[in-house]
Parts: sequence; structure tokens; C-alpha cells
Amino acid sequence: METKDRILLGAEELFFKYGIKSITMDDIAKHLAISKKTIYQFFSDKNELVETLMREKLKHDECDIKKIQADSENVIVEVFNTMKHIGIMFSKINPNIFYDLQKYHPNAWIQFKVFKQECMAQMVENSIERGVKEGLVRSDLNAKILARLRIEEVEMGLNSEIFPPDKFKMLEVQIVMIDHFLHGICTLKGHKLINKYKQVSEDE
Repeated sequence: METKDRILLGAEELFFKYGIKSITMDDIAKHLAISKKTIYQFFSDKNELVETLMREKLKHDECDIKKIQADSENVIVEVFNTMKHIGIMFSKINPNIFYDLQKYHPNAWIQFKVFKQECMAQMVENSIERGVKEGLVRSDLNAKILARLRIEEVEMGLNSEIFPPDKFKMLEVQIVMIDHFLHGICTLKGHKLINKYKQVSEDE
């Protein structure tokens, strides 16, 4: 692994576990058993490291989501597979990381918001349109509006003022929201398929 990639991976491990604010360049150097000087050969400061890491993570997440979409047999399976992916991702993340991004690394947070508003919104819109063609999503819906609603739900679920980490589990909030959204857009055929995957009997 290239030194730069190793630094990014080490920083990601620490940020995800402890949040961003509490981790210093010294902590990253110690974690990787390298000198701080080596880190500064690739990153001028912690902020540049965070922004680079955000950029790389978003590219990786985009590839993962597109692969899930391509490999899923229908939009219901796609949503359930996406929920599993979210579960794995959020199980590794300290809830403070999103607050730290907004407060101390605004450019990285803007990257995240742009990714949600442009890339993720388009992917959600594509999924809704796919579901309509499959007869699993209602055809009377405005996909563009609902895609943006879904993206705003994601951000709302990350808002510690609305969902304080000491009262709500971040993963549970996201899963409840996506489940609610899915039930709202599906046809009867789609609901039956949801029940099948959730192993809920038809009369419940």
C-alpha cells in the first residue's frame, strides 16, 4: 500500500472510532508508527487530510452503491441491500464525526452535502424510476421531489440536535427513515415483496 493511502486509512480508523476533533497528527503518526514529518510530506495540515479522506470515501461509497444497484434483482432488494451497507458503515462511525465535520472542517462538509444533493439524489431518483417500471413503486409520484426528500432525511438523521446520540442510535434512525420512505412509495405489489423480505405475514 502506498504511504499516502496508508495514512488516509489510518486517519479514517481513528476518526471513525474517536471523532475528528480529538485526533491530532501526532495521534495518526503514532497509530501508524511513522514520523509526523512523513505525514506532512503528503498533507499540509489536518484539514487537508480530512478533505482528501472525504473525497476518497465519497468516491468509494458511490462505487459501492452503484454496484448494489447493478447486482440487485429489483428495487426492493436494492433498498434492503443498501440498508445492510448503511448498517456496516454506520456501525464503524462515531456519531460525533458529523458534528466535527460541520464545525471544524466546513469544506469537507460541503463536499459531503454536494455529493448528497447531486450524486445521491440522482441515484435515488433512478431507483424510484426503476421501481415504477418494475411495478413496485407508485407511478403517480414525482421522482425528483422524492429523491430530494430522501436526501434531506439522511441529513436530518445525522443532526445531533434533532436526534441526540445519547438518546438515539444513528443507525436505527437511518433504518427507520428509509423503511418509512420505502413503504410510502411502494405499490401493493411492492408492499408484499417488502413483507416477504422482512418475513412479515401478509395479514399484519
